[in-house]
Amino acid sequence: MNKKIFFLTLFILSGFLAASQNVGSSPEYIKAITSEWKGERFPDGRPKVSDDLLERLKNISIEEAWGVLRNKGYLNQFESGWEIINPEQPMTGRVVTAQYMPLRPDLEKYIREKGKAEGRAQQGGTNSWPIDVLVEGDVYVADSYGKIVDGTLIGDNLGNSIYAKSKRGVIFNGSVRDQEGLSEIKGFNGWIKGQDPSYIMQMSLVSINAPIRIGRAVVLPGDVVLAKKYGVIFIPAHLVEDLVITSEVTALRDQFGHQRLREGKYKPGQIDSQWSDEIKKDFIDWLNNYPGKLPMTKAELDNYFKERNW
Repeated sequence: MNKKIFFLTLFILSGFLAASQNVGSSPEYIKAITSEWKGERFPDGRPKVSDDLLERLKNISIEEAWGVLRNKGYLNQFESGWEIINPEQPMTGRVVTAQYMPLRPDLEKYIREKGKAEGRAQQGGTNSWPIDVLVEGDVYVADSYGKIVDGTLIGDNLGNSIYAKSKRGVIFNGSVRDQEGLSEIKGFNGWIKGQDPSYIMQMSLVSINAPIRIGRAVVLPGDVVLAKKYGVIFIPAHLVEDLVITSEVTALRDQFGHQRLREGKYKPGQIDSQWSDEIKKDFIDWLNNYPGKLPMTKAELDNYFKERNW
């Protein structure tokens, strides 16, 4: 064979193989779709939002988080209508995504082959593959297109594995089985669309850590989730820090305003409109004498007021 033809064929073939779709997204792809994040990342490319911010986020209300995202143009990050395993237990974490589809034999064969090439477990169902990649602080988020009967992604065995790896839980646009057993896993939680005693059937996992849709929300790998009994909101990693500090200050402003209204120091119209210099100074003095520990550092608070108008 002519050398030029041989190398041209090899080049085309290598390009085809490089372009083939993996089950798990590459670090380069994840970095590209989350390029606005400038901080530390996991080896798989996902943004690594700090544990401190994840903990502080638990105290933010869904409405406050939604308002910050909406003001920044992110209008498709919230989903409601959940069954919650432990409703009084909020959950935050870094997202690992998974996409499921109805089973099609030729696609399932390809997925199995790619999974084997990627070193994924060959025993059991492909619904264990997303669990294998979890690390502490992760939340397993899956779109299984709302399937309830024969759509149960996990039972209590996989639930125990999820919690052992992540110390978190799951958010499924789909269902689980063994909900009684799942509820007994201390610390585990789940936001699901239903539960059923049936086993998973006629479903294929098609991607891990690719963009997915959860109801009306768009979710990327490495997003941070805030899940409460009032709903679930998915926050782009690069907005988490700003959202937390903005929401914390908003909550403090509300606390200050409510207190001053009860004291009769100001009229409702003064608190509900643009604050006067007198009220602004009063608020700063109130913060400096706050009874207890502020949720943010003094430096964070100073930077917040430096960069924003009242």
